[in-house]
Amino acid sequence: MVSQRQNPLAARYAQLIMRIRHAEQQAGRSAGSVQLLAVSKTVAAERLRYAALLGQQAFGENYLQEAVSKQASLSELDLQWHFIGPLQSNKSRAVAEKFNWLHTLDRLKLAQRLSAQRPEQMPPLNICLQVNISGEQSKSGLLPSELSQLAANIAELPGLQLRGLMALPAPCDNFDEQRRIFASVRKLYQQLVDEGHPLDTLSMGMSADLEAAVAEGATIVRIGSALFGARDHNPDNL
Repeated sequence: MVSQRQNPLAARYAQLIMRIRHAEQQAGRSAGSVQLLAVSKTVAAERLRYAALLGQQAFGENYLQEAVSKQASLSELDLQWHFIGPLQSNKSRAVAEKFNWLHTLDRLKLAQRLSAQRPEQMPPLNICLQVNISGEQSKSGLLPSELSQLAANIAELPGLQLRGLMALPAPCDNFDEQRRIFASVRKLYQQLVDEGHPLDTLSMGMSADLEAAVAEGATIVRIGSALFGARDHNPDNL
């Protein structure tokens, strides 16, 4: 086993897991109820391999070509791949064929393509609807008023399994305001559950606001910099 004192990634991973467990405890939630999704865009495949040795299995990628290359390099490992970046309809096939999750679905056309392209022998593609909770014009995602209709449409499509919502709020340093925003996502999630959708996933919270997200029910936190540090591509900085 590699000494955490000698290895920055091992130390950051241990600290991050402790941080998540502490957030769970503070929120009165059971240990292990929040999954760490390692945001690994621009991170070399060998660093992902090392993270896997530490116990990390779920990785979130933003760029298709880069992600597919890493998947090929790490194909012998039992990893879970999440696509968390904006996805153009004409690039959907790779996600349909090679990923376990998509967190950024925001339109019916894309859902229909993914459904048609998902190989029959594979389990359904796990889907989160991205909600633009802060109303930012520069951000992708559905308006809250659009969620119900798209959720109903997805429920009719084979090869897809709607699991929940994903949100990427505008940056905010105030803990109470972070909680208020995440609470609004949780309320939208509950509305979909009340409409009959069997959801179980809230993908929200990043390095700067994971405690507030966990307090408001996050089941997946998407963490990059707090785990991998600066993206310097230095192979000696595992």
